[in-house]
Amino acid sequence: MKILLTGGTGLIGSALVNQWHNSHELIVLSRSAAKVKALFSERVQAVTALSDVDFNTVDAVVNLAGEPIVGKRWSEAQKLHLCHSRWDITEQLVNAIKAAQTPPKVLLSGSAIGIYGRQQSQLISEDFNHFHAEFSQQLCQRWEELALAASSPATRVCVLRTGIVLANNGGALQKMLPPFKAGLGGRIGTGEQFMSWVHINDMLRLIDFLLQHPTLNGAFNATAPQPVTNAEFSQTLAAVLRRPALLPMPAFVLRLLFGEMADLLLTGQRVIPTNLLKAGFEFQFNTLQPALEALQAT
Repeated sequence: MKILLTGGTGLIGSALVNQWHNSHELIVLSRSAAKVKALFSERVQAVTALSDVDFNTVDAVVNLAGEPIVGKRWSEAQKLHLCHSRWDITEQLVNAIKAAQTPPKVLLSGSAIGIYGRQQSQLISEDFNHFHAEFSQQLCQRWEELALAASSPATRVCVLRTGIVLANNGGALQKMLPPFKAGLGGRIGTGEQFMSWVHINDMLRLIDFLLQHPTLNGAFNATAPQPVTNAEFSQTLAAVLRRPALLPMPAFVLRLLFGEMADLLLTGQRVIPTNLLKAGFEFQFNTLQPALEALQAT
């Protein structure tokens, strides 16, 4: 299969390249062809513009491009950057797909569980539509609307409402490990907010599953079946590391450090992957402790 991948140098994208390079022909879109070559050598074709791609010859598009949402304070300029780093490339991909005479058969496009906005303890599946209006929700909703515009009899679209991806080489867990390993970890705020997570191996497997099943389309929660509260997550991570978890991070400190972006850590969603489970996908890691133990063992 010939696959065009955006966001191929990110956490999920680079793992997909390493998984797929022997079985698929990969084209990676990046601002820096040199970076792609440094990461993947000659295993992929690097392009710096969509005009370099003949969409009539592409079988699938996997769109994971976007500036990391956590890391910088959400100034108005940063919010615009976060939005347009996702919206613009998605719109360009959709226009190219629609202009092709023999378009790709599938577009798998990124989204996030942030589309639901902050929620309480209610279980949320893909048909939940009582969104809490805030920045992350608005960002994701527009992102999905743009991607779904590619839907046609020739092209199916799946949007990946991704949760917290647990991996050793990046993402949230990498940032959490140093204080927890030092015995300085603990819950964030009240610890009652839910964390909907997914092991990186299951993330890759579910993307491959959606790619290979031609009847599947629409929204899919890319999260493990058993979300946990932040307090549970903290205690489980500490137990796996054999460290205490006695030092909570007060909410006001986070807000001083990160401003509005702190809400991502202080609020949450209790999300379940109903559509994936209905389709027959089986998670390797359903519960948190085995997922963390597996990561620590590698």
